[in-house]
Amino acid sequence: MNWQITFYNNKVEKETLSFPKGILANFLHIAEMIEEFGPALGAPYTKPFGEGLFEIRAKGKEGIGRSFFCMVKGKEVIILHSFIKKSQKTPKKEINLARKRLKEVKS
Repeated sequence: MNWQITFYNNKVEKETLSFPKGILANFLHIAEMIEEFGPALGAPYTKPFGEGLFEIRAKGKEGIGRSFFCMVKGKEVIILHSFIKKSQKTPKKEINLARKRLKEVKS
């Protein structure tokens, strides 16, 4: 494994790992691919959000999970925020929280 995935904090890890089973299985599959090939997987797995923020797009029969992440020095990917998507558009408050954490990690 070339890349390492870590979580912003324990709460984010708990939120992410408590995704419904199908979504979690897809998230873990994508996470394994990131560890092996790096975070630039592209659609349908990851998507850039600009300014160093990216999202993992996990799907399952229960719905859609999103995990925002960034990359820091070396080959570390930090999961900043995870949530279950309930609408077509990603809510601003979810993006804003991820951006706030991104700033903290980068400073």
